[in-house]
Amino acid sequence: MKRILVPTDFSQQADNALKVAAQIAKKYDGEIFLLHLLDLPLQLIDPLNEGVGSELPEALFFMKFAHKKFTETFSKFSDHLKGIKVHETVEFDEAFDGIMTISKKYDCDIIVMGSNGSEGLKEIFVGSNTEKVVRYSEIPVLVIKEEMSTFKIGSFIFVSNLTPSNRKAFKTALSFSVLFEVKLQLAYINTPHKFKTTEDLDLMFTDFVKNIDFKPSQFHIYNDVTVERGIRNLASKMDADLIGIGTHGRKGISHFISGSLAEDVVNHIKKPIITFKI
Repeated sequence: MKRILVPTDFSQQADNALKVAAQIAKKYDGEIFLLHLLDLPLQLIDPLNEGVGSELPEALFFMKFAHKKFTETFSKFSDHLKGIKVHETVEFDEAFDGIMTISKKYDCDIIVMGSNGSEGLKEIFVGSNTEKVVRYSEIPVLVIKEEMSTFKIGSFIFVSNLTPSNRKAFKTALSFSVLFEVKLQLAYINTPHKFKTTEDLDLMFTDFVKNIDFKPSQFHIYNDVTVERGIRNLASKMDADLIGIGTHGRKGISHFISGSLAEDVVNHIKKPIITFKI
C-alpha cells in the first residue's frame, strides 16, 4: 500500500478517509494522491471550444478555490500528514471517470473513500459514484463511514459465496490481512432460500482454499434469514473492525445485496468495508 488515492470534496466524510489514509501511509511508508474533481461544462475547460474566452475566468476561479481548500486541508491535518508525501491533484472530469483515470495513471494500490453516515453505504450499494468505483475499480476500495482516530484492525471478516470466481478476491484479502497484521476470518451466510448443509459447505470450503494456507478454524458458517442480515449480525457478533467483499463489474455486490431490506440492513454497518475485484 505504497500509493494511496483519496478522492475529496473537502467534506467531513472525505476528511475521515484522509485521516485513515494518512495512518496507512505512515505505517507502510506510502504516499497519498489527494484528488479533487471539477465536473465543469466543456466550454469552461476546453480552449478549442467556441466561446471559451468569456468562460475561462470561471474555470480559473474553481481552480483557485480548489487550491485554497487544499491549503486549508494541509493546514488542518498538518500533524496527520507530517512526513507523508502528498500530491495535490485537481482534474476536470466526472467523479467516477476521474477516480478511475487517476488510480491507473499513478498506479495506485488502494482507494480510500469517505461515506456519509448511515446514508453513505446506501449510496454505495444503490447507485452513486462511490458505488461505481466500488464496482469497477481494479484495485481495493476502502470505505470509511466514521471518524477513526486510530485505524487498527483487530478482526477482519471476508464474506464469500465460496465459488471459484471468488478465490482471487479472497487471496487479495489474505494479502491485506498480512499487511494489517490480523488473522483473516472467512464467512459464509447460509439462508433458507439457498440453504446448504454443513457437509456441503465443508466440501465447498475445502475446494475454495485448496493450495491456500488457511485453517478450518478460520471458517464460519452463519445462518440467518437473509445474507444482508447475516452480514450485519455476524459482524456484530464477531465485533469485526473490517468487512471484506468481492465485487465484479456490473454485478457489483448485487449477489449479496438486493431489495429494500438490504439497504436498511447494510446502512447499519458502521464499520469500514473493503472491496476486492473478483
